[in-house]
Amino acid sequence: MPELRRGPITERWVIIAPERAKRPSDYRTEDKKENSRPPSNCPFCPGKEEMTPPEIYRIPGEDGSWRVRVVPNKFPAMQDYPELGRTAVDGIYDRMNGVGTHEVVIETPSHDKEIPDLPVEQVKLIVDTYVVRLQELMKNDWYRYVLLFKNHGKQAGASLAHPHSQIIATPVVPRRVRDRLQTAREYYERKERCLFCDVMLMELKSGERIIEATDDFVAFTPYDSRFPFELVIYPRKHAHEFTQICEEQRWELARILKRTLFRLKHLLGDPPYNIVLHNSPNPIPRPGKPGYWTTLQYDYHWRMAIIPRLTLVAGFEWGTGLYINPMPPEDAARYLREVEVPED
Repeated sequence: MPELRRGPITERWVIIAPERAKRPSDYRTEDKKENSRPPSNCPFCPGKEEMTPPEIYRIPGEDGSWRVRVVPNKFPAMQDYPELGRTAVDGIYDRMNGVGTHEVVIETPSHDKEIPDLPVEQVKLIVDTYVVRLQELMKNDWYRYVLLFKNHGKQAGASLAHPHSQIIATPVVPRRVRDRLQTAREYYERKERCLFCDVMLMELKSGERIIEATDDFVAFTPYDSRFPFELVIYPRKHAHEFTQICEEQRWELARILKRTLFRLKHLLGDPPYNIVLHNSPNPIPRPGKPGYWTTLQYDYHWRMAIIPRLTLVAGFEWGTGLYINPMPPEDAARYLREVEVPED
């Protein structure tokens, strides 16, 4: 029978409808590469560096080559301005300049090798690059939130097939982020415990939605999953800020990220997906709000979300904000656990 579920983090209702469920093979997708340029014309491939804006950062390889590059997005969502330009329009509307930055992390010189196909050493270099770039961008007082995300596949929003992720810094903390921060803060005020730690510990105790657990990280399907095979990766040790992870944790994150994406690819073909880093906002002083982010280290917990794009968001979802998920997360976790993952 269908049921409504609500989790404590987003406090959203989700309809779990197992009667509409399919087998994992029914979700398999074939990688048609509609958005792929051949390597001879790909701006992210080695030898085509002049096709991108001047690079911001690189991890060098041998003989002048590179392992990871970071470049400005050629068509940025945000860009530099001399001032924020906060103004009111017609008395009730607010505006400001599109202050921010938009960077592209080119994850590998290999045109056709995604994270599950790469050696763990290369995935570790990608994680290192994420840390370095977020640390650098958070030095800017105008950047109040820095979002790291990856779009894989045309249906997930990728315009180029060469493996890459993106970083966008904005002068505001987005509403959805603020809502989750407030929920976490209120929970901590009531219980003096981290909401995310409590969720993770409950999942570990239950075990039915756990995909993999290591000494440092846990991968599981959320109780209130909106989409089939939606999953999250949590650090087991409480930590509000992604960029503070140590060297050993970077290796472990690289391993579990590679293994988790391998499970998805092996089970579902090469599905389009989004990866989103839910990190704490930039804890810069806020005029008029001196205590705004002072409790983050106690009540917030960073995590990564992986969202396969296997179903469409249609009229019902747009009209109600409710999602219909035909794959119970307990079944999704079981199918993913059954995938045999090769050793690193």
